[in-house]
Amino acid sequence: MSAPLIIAVPSKGRLQENTDQFLTRAGLTLVKPRGARDYRGTLAEVPGVEIAYLSASEITEGLATGALHLGVTGEDLVRERIADVDARVVLLGALGFGSANVVVAVPQAWIDVRTMADLDDVATAFRLKHDRKMRVATKYVNLTRGFFAQQGIVDYRIVESAGATEAAPAAGTAELIVDITTTGTTLVANGLKVVDDGVMLRSQANLVASRGATWTAAQRETTRSILDRIAAQDRAHAFREVRTRFAACTEDLMTSAKAQFGVMTPFGGPTSSGMLTLHCPPGQVYALACFLREHGADSVVVADIDYVFTRDNPLYAKLAAALDR
Repeated sequence: MSAPLIIAVPSKGRLQENTDQFLTRAGLTLVKPRGARDYRGTLAEVPGVEIAYLSASEITEGLATGALHLGVTGEDLVRERIADVDARVVLLGALGFGSANVVVAVPQAWIDVRTMADLDDVATAFRLKHDRKMRVATKYVNLTRGFFAQQGIVDYRIVESAGATEAAPAAGTAELIVDITTTGTTLVANGLKVVDDGVMLRSQANLVASRGATWTAAQRETTRSILDRIAAQDRAHAFREVRTRFAACTEDLMTSAKAQFGVMTPFGGPTSSGMLTLHCPPGQVYALACFLREHGADSVVVADIDYVFTRDNPLYAKLAAALDR
């Protein structure tokens, strides 16, 4: 038997639930043949796939070493833990869940600190006054160093956080922090505020491929099939299908509709009987329906779309370009 394509997904929690739902929407069903507590599984629709249920950090490590072909994990972990990230993995696409920001947060009492430039001034003044560098508590050591270097800030030292990072300033173990946040509520509760231009990374769950894994022709073809389904579901999510029929429909009318509402005509313009199928962004559906009725349509039917398969496969093209480089 040929070696399986190994895909890692989060083993528990909200990320696991969201990953399962995301794959289900793409027509891919996760199966655990030996029961719910098993840490290995398969995809019901695609043979030759082994699903590994791992922690987010284990997934990131497996992608970095080439032990995994594909994995679902946060962009923050990928960029923090994988050195020379673009040479070792390919971030194929954000999945629309697991959103959080990596931010620079300072005490609310620092009323004069609103920007990273202000923070630079405070860091210099702090060193001159206290004869030591300002401490930054964080679990994101590499991201912090890179971001602070971009901002030209040098008068600081990192205190690696093993526990609740947001508590470090109040505990006296650091002057400010770099941490991940979703709503900012915890930061506020701990007397902290995010610097205006201190959002280092807007992260969310990503589908990531390892460039260091061994990719056979069979594994690449299996990946093509999986990514084709995901891309088709992603395209479908961006549109609603609008159907109508009226004899007065013309190419000029369709040109106007495309310009005003961003619609697409996947099967061409109106037929000889006046039948018309359009794909319209969800936010423009009502405006388009009004437009069509004003120009002669008696009824307009709107439906959700499950999949839109096209000849191109942008996700696989991105992977292939990286692997063949």
